Amino acid sequence: MPNHTGRRDGPMKLRLTVLCAKNVYKRDFFRLPDAFAKVVVDGSGQCHSTCTCKGTLDPKWNQHYDLFVGKNDSITISLWNHRKIHKKQGAGFLGCVRILSNAIQRLKDTGYQRLDLCKQSPDDNETVRGQIVISLMSRDRGAYSGSAVIDSRSICSPLPPADPNELPEGPAIETAGSSSGNITNHLVSTRSVHQARQRTNEEGGSKSSVRRQSSRFRNYQNRSTLHQTLDLPEGYEQRTTAQGQVYFLDTGTGLSTWHDPRLPRDLAIREEELGTLPHGWEARRTPSSRVYFVDHNNRTTQFTDPRLNAEIINRALTERKRGESSSPQAPRYQRDLVQKLKSIHAELQQLQPQTGHCRLEVSRENIFEESYRQIMKLKPKDLRKRLMIKFKSEEGLDYGGIAREWLYLLSHEMLNPYYGLFQYSRDDIYTLQINPDSGVNPDHLSYFHFVGRAIGMAVFHAHYIDGGFTMPFYKQLLGKPVSLDDMEGVDPDLHRSLCWMLENDITDIIQNNFAVDHDCFGQLTTSELKPNGKNIPVTMENKKEYVKLYVQWRFLRGIEPQFLALQKGFNELIPQHLLRPFDERELELIINGLGKIDVEDWQSNTRLKHCSVDSNIVKWFWKAVQSFDEEKRARLLQFVTGTSKVPLQGFKALQGSTGAAGPRLFTIHLVQDTNTDNLPKAHTCFNRIDFPPYESYEKFFDKLTCAVEETCGFTVE
Repeated sequence: MPNHTGRRDGPMKLRLTVLCAKNVYKRDFFRLPDAFAKVVVDGSGQCHSTCTCKGTLDPKWNQHYDLFVGKNDSITISLWNHRKIHKKQGAGFLGCVRILSNAIQRLKDTGYQRLDLCKQSPDDNETVRGQIVISLMSRDRGAYSGSAVIDSRSICSPLPPADPNELPEGPAIETAGSSSGNITNHLVSTRSVHQARQRTNEEGGSKSSVRRQSSRFRNYQNRSTLHQTLDLPEGYEQRTTAQGQVYFLDTGTGLSTWHDPRLPRDLAIREEELGTLPHGWEARRTPSSRVYFVDHNNRTTQFTDPRLNAEIINRALTERKRGESSSPQAPRYQRDLVQKLKSIHAELQQLQPQTGHCRLEVSRENIFEESYRQIMKLKPKDLRKRLMIKFKSEEGLDYGGIAREWLYLLSHEMLNPYYGLFQYSRDDIYTLQINPDSGVNPDHLSYFHFVGRAIGMAVFHAHYIDGGFTMPFYKQLLGKPVSLDDMEGVDPDLHRSLCWMLENDITDIIQNNFAVDHDCFGQLTTSELKPNGKNIPVTMENKKEYVKLYVQWRFLRGIEPQFLALQKGFNELIPQHLLRPFDERELELIINGLGKIDVEDWQSNTRLKHCSVDSNIVKWFWKAVQSFDEEKRARLLQFVTGTSKVPLQGFKALQGSTGAAGPRLFTIHLVQDTNTDNLPKAHTCFNRIDFPPYESYEKFFDKLTCAVEETCGFTVE
C-alpha cells in the first residue's frame, strides 16, 4: 500500500466549498447588500471570488475552489458588499473567517460547518454579524474526491468510502435539478474557528471510537441489506457521498435522489410491522412535509427508515402484488392530488425570489404580441418573481386579480388556431394540439418557447390557462411515451382501424406499406415511417411495428422542434423533476383547473357581507346563476375573480389578494348607500362583487347581465 506520509511536508490539495451565508448584518437602511465571498490562502497568492448575490442578507453560492495549502498556511474567507467596494479602501466589508492551520486539520473531511463571521481586527468599530457555511474536503490522491453536495448538473464519479463500515455522517443535502437543497447538519453547532475544544484523554476517546464504530457497523449492515433487496431499475446507479450516505443517480436525466427507486414511494407498511424507532433515532419533516430520520447517536440524517429491512420490504411487495391480482378493479395506488399540490407549491415557493416583481404592461388590443416581446426579454428567474400586471390606460393595482385576467385573455389569443401555432384535434371536440404546419411563420419556434413560458408562469403562480390540450400532449410534457390507447380520445375511427389490424388476419386485405400520405396546404405529401418505407409492405409479421410507428407519426409528425421549444420554456419555470409524482390527467387539472362549475359547491362556499341568505340580492343572485348556461356562468365567474377556472379543491380554495396560502372565498357584498342605476362592481383581487340595493329581480338581472357581457377594464377605488 503506498505511503502518503510524505505529503505532510509539502502543500496538500483541498477543495473548499462556499455554500452560503446566513443573517449578514445590514449596514444600509434602504438597501440590502450585494454580497460576494473572497477566499485567500494567506501568503501563497491564491485568491478566488464567488459570484455576487444581489439584494439579500442570506446569499447562496455553492461554489468550490481547489486550494494548495502548506503546513503553516491559513485560509481567510471574507464577505463584501459589491455596491461599496469601489468607494474607498476597506469599504463594503461584511465580516470574515480566518481558518488557522490547526483548525484546517480539524475541519477537513467533516462535512459542512457553520462558522461565525468576525471583525478584521478587534479595534474595528463596524458591527459584524452572521455565519458562513463551508466545507473542506481533501483532494490528495488516495483520499475521497467527491463533494457532499450532489448537484445533478455536475456529478463526478465518486470513489468508494475509505472505510466501507462507516455510517454516513454530517449533513444530508437533497437536490433535484437545482443547486439548493434541504440541509440538516447534526454534526456541529454554530461556533467560531478561533475557539478550541479541549481534547478528551486518549483512553476514553479510544473506547468511544470503538463503540461508535460498532454502532455504525450495525446500521451500515442494515442499510446494505436494504439496498440489496432487488436489482436497480435500468438507468440507475447507486453511489455514496463523502460521509457514506447512499444516493441514486438517474443516468438518463442526470438527476440524483435519496429515494431508493426499487421502493415504491406509496409502499404502505403498517406501523405495527415496523415497530418503534431504534434508540436515539427521531423522525422529522422537511419544509415540503417529507419525512426524514435523525440518528442522534452518530449525528447523521437519512431519508430511509432505519426500521426497514429486506424481509419487511419483500413481504410488503408480495402482499401488494397478491392484492392487485385478486382485485383487478382496485386502484394501483391511492392518489392524493391535494397533498401533491401542496408539496409542489412548497417546492416552487422556495424557487421564488424574495424581492422584486415581474412587471408587465400590456394593452388589451395587442396583448399577444406585447406579452411575447416583454416575456422573451426576461430571464427565467425574473419570471418567477411576484407578478405585477398593468393594462395600459387602466389604473388597477394587481393583487392577483389582474394577473388572472391577463392569463385568461392571453391564453385565448396564443391558443387561437387563427395564429397557426395550434389546431383542433377533431371537429367535434375543441381540444388543441400543435400544428405541424406552423413553420409558415419563420419565428414559430420562438413563439412556442413563449407559450411554454406562459403556461409555466400560470402553474408557478397558481393560476390557470383557459384552453385544453389533448391527453397525449400532457403525457409528452411529462416525458411519457404515447401509445395506441391514447389515439381513442383523439381519433376514434383511426383507433378502431388500427385495433382491427392487430386483432385480425390482414393478408390480402391491407395493401399498405410503411409510408403515409397526408395533406399539407392542399398538397399531398408522403412521409415514410421508417427508411425505405415505401417499398416495405405491411404483413402479419410486421403489423405491430407498423401500428407503433403509425401512432408515433400521428402524434409527433413534424412537431418535434415545436414541442421541444414549448417544453424548454415550460421547464424554465417548472423543473421537470417536480412533475414526476403527477400523471397526465392530474397535470391537465394543474394547468387548466376544473372546467365544470358546481353551483352547489359555489353556493356553500360563498361569503356574505352586509346581507344574509334571506336578503333579496342573495336570492336573486343564485336564481340568476341557476338560469345561466355553462358559458354564462363561466363569464360571471371570470368577471368577479379574473378567471373562469375553479381550483382543484373547489370554491373553498379560491385564491385572492396577494396569493397567500389562505383562501379568499367568493363574496357577495350589499352596498346600501349606492344609486340603484349603477352596475354591479367586481373586485377581482378579493373575489368580491358589490351590488346596489336593486328594487326588483328584473332590474337586478339586467344590470348583472350588462356588467358581465358589456364591461371590461380596471380602475382604482
